[in-house]
Amino acid sequence: MKITQQCVVALTWTLKDTLGESLDELEEPVEFLVGGSDLLAKIEEGLLNHSVGDTIDLHLEPVDGFGDYDDTLLFLEPRHLFPDELEEGMGFEGLPPGCNPAAPRDRLYFVSDIYPEHVVLDGNHPLAGIALRISMKVHAVREATEAEVGKGSMGTGFFRMQVDEPDELQGPGITPPGPHTLH
Repeated sequence: MKITQQCVVALTWTLKDTLGESLDELEEPVEFLVGGSDLLAKIEEGLLNHSVGDTIDLHLEPVDGFGDYDDTLLFLEPRHLFPDELEEGMGFEGLPPGCNPAAPRDRLYFVSDIYPEHVVLDGNHPLAGIALRISMKVHAVREATEAEVGKGSMGTGFFRMQVDEPDELQGPGITPPGPHTLH
């Protein structure tokens, strides 16, 4: 079966920057929904019409990957609003109450620096602003079920920085409770 829109593909990959430094390696096959929100558009485009056993090598500029780095997504927040066991690199879904009200609440934020009185949070994807090379191998292809297509995702969040809010929390001026720590 060839890869088409609305199918599920099992992939492994090696993700590198343009200098050849390895950024991520997916050694065991993981399923992604093609035509949903699991993969970047350029990756989906590169996968189309390939079959099991194929290897695909792509070069992604930041615009096709995780976007340009946006320094307006850096926030300096009071240290006391965060857990004592805070570490650089730790991630949060949204920001805790008391943080900058202008900060988007539906993003993942990563701790980039910790000072005695403040914490620097970065709402950019860790790979923003970086041109990437990805080498993928197709391990399986199957038709997506109606439920998978309806959900729009296999639940794999590697390529996402938006936080999904439960339906009852969506609406203007409503923010999800938080923060939820990611490790």
